[in-house]
Amino acid sequence: MSDPRLPRATVNAALPEDVILDVRNLRTYFPTRTHVVKAVDDVSFQLRRGRTTCIVGESGSGKSITARSILQILDAPGQIEGGVIRLRSTGRDAQGESIVDLTSLHPRSRAIRAIRGRDIAMIFQEPMSSLSPVHTIGDQIIETIRLHEPVSKSEARTRAIELLRRCEIRDPDIAVDRYTFEFSGGMRQRAMIAMALSCNPQVLIADEPTTALDVTTQAEILDLMRELQTSYGMAIMFITHDMGVVAEIADDVVVMRHGKVVETGEVNALFADPQHAYTKKLLDSVIKLERRADIKPAEAAILGADTPTILAVRDLSVTFPGQARFLRKPAPGVHAVRQVSLELKKGESLGIVGESGSGKTTLGRAIASVRAPTEGNVLYRGKDGVEVDLADLNGPALQAYRRRVRMIFQDPYGSLNPRMTVGQIVAEPLRNNNVATGAALRARVADLLEQVGLPAEVMERYPHAFSGGQRQRVGIARAIALEPEVVICDEATSALDVSIRSQVLDLLIELQKKLDLSFIFIAHDIGVVRYFCDRVAVMRLGEVVELGPASQVCSAPEHPYTKALLSAVPHPDPTARSMHLRTRYSEEAS
Repeated sequence: MSDPRLPRATVNAALPEDVILDVRNLRTYFPTRTHVVKAVDDVSFQLRRGRTTCIVGESGSGKSITARSILQILDAPGQIEGGVIRLRSTGRDAQGESIVDLTSLHPRSRAIRAIRGRDIAMIFQEPMSSLSPVHTIGDQIIETIRLHEPVSKSEARTRAIELLRRCEIRDPDIAVDRYTFEFSGGMRQRAMIAMALSCNPQVLIADEPTTALDVTTQAEILDLMRELQTSYGMAIMFITHDMGVVAEIADDVVVMRHGKVVETGEVNALFADPQHAYTKKLLDSVIKLERRADIKPAEAAILGADTPTILAVRDLSVTFPGQARFLRKPAPGVHAVRQVSLELKKGESLGIVGESGSGKTTLGRAIASVRAPTEGNVLYRGKDGVEVDLADLNGPALQAYRRRVRMIFQDPYGSLNPRMTVGQIVAEPLRNNNVATGAALRARVADLLEQVGLPAEVMERYPHAFSGGQRQRVGIARAIALEPEVVICDEATSALDVSIRSQVLDLLIELQKKLDLSFIFIAHDIGVVRYFCDRVAVMRLGEVVELGPASQVCSAPEHPYTKALLSAVPHPDPTARSMHLRTRYSEEAS
């Protein structure tokens, strides 16, 4: 007897034997009050068994909407207007193989719900918002298994533990009873992969699953997905904007722009001889970050002995106290930064790199006086030549320091007030510090916007009307409004597309020349650091393990941890894949 959960809508046209999913002329539109947004417009591609197809393009290109269209999980008012999505469903009933047209199924029907998770599974970009915070990891995997297969709860739990073990989660019999917040970013993504694989799907859709991860964790996740693909024989649709990742894992590539497919091809052929101008632009942007920026002065000119030091960190430590617990001893404190010492020279760009949890952001916040250090000193020498200790500053003196040391934040979406216009956002520090009012204030805001490449007319618009790159330009304008001497960039380009990333970095270099700025650049992207920075400090577990000129650290590192970081960086050359041969860091080996 056939499975009643199986969809009845089938398409009789044959598919090539190795094709599991066939997308033809897909059109997904979002009607609005004034016009129709063609998010996906006549898109066609195929997913083949045992092969990884990377869908690449910048934000807004339609990559994620294509994935959501396949699973019929579009947000309103989005709807599929045309096209065919054919899925090969095999061995699911006594009748054997059937070809199902997913576009013919209602988004809320039992038929499409049976396909989600069982035939096609999806890994989302942000596991923290995709996993339930009130259910254990095990309960969520068990629920997925029991939705699609008639097994007992104990059998499903046993399978969940085995899946966590397959995904290389330590102590899976304990981890199965933990909650999402108890996992690191990389562990959450592994748990998402375990859940996605719980019903042995034929197609795995991964929507930018490594974007928010540091390079070593990203390499581990990519290795895991490659190994699991070999074991399960599934087709993978991997959505990304990182051409280095594409070069490392892709078999086939689909390039999208403005909702359309502009180029497709086998990965080696596409990288060797891209045909479309947009594909060439994407490749040029990532190759550009493989070397130091041409528009920057030589390291020797900036790091010379006669270059004065503008800021010095001496034996700085930051400890987060443990939380009090009812009728129990307080949890032990966390040593986020341990005895860090470094200097920033005038006109220099100092990079601080390391994995998540290495203490980079905490160090930056301590320097910016957002968080008070537990021990140590931050010494600042301004234009007047007088050295001051941050610990001794308060009131007007501290306010003056904060005018000279400014910060650009990671998230261009969350760091701008959505209820304020761009003009008000940029004007706020000027108004708060009584720098200008009235017509003079408006003229100053217009000048700042033009300095970062935005026309003055945009000052009446709100942040939601801008792209991510434009919003980051607004954040930069706000940071330089008070004519600072030091700017701390906390992962300021990590949320941006690769082509926008290089544009923003070039803008910062131009502003550095024009305004005589010094930068502390916090990042986990080695390519960005190599392109932008003069020196690099490598942090691990709150300590600086290596410090030196960027050219030396990025090409001939000395510390084993730095070597491990660099070996995990994907390079935009599919003929020289080496991530699986990367160096693993171990405390014992060092």
